[in-house]
Amino acid sequence: MGYDDKIGNATENTAGKVKEGVGRATDNERLEAEGRTDQTEANLKQAGEKVKDAFKS
Repeated sequence: MGYDDKIGNATENTAGKVKEGVGRATDNERLEAEGRTDQTEANLKQAGEKVKDAFKS
């Protein structure tokens, strides 16, 4: 897994957490859901990268 991918996934995950928190604080359910979706996507991408790395070894 390249460092660029790790940083990108971590950034996407963090942005999702921020979105979720802002949505929760402002009682905006759509923004909160988007934040959770962003986090899930980042986690899936990271898992995919780990699988790729496992097969490279």
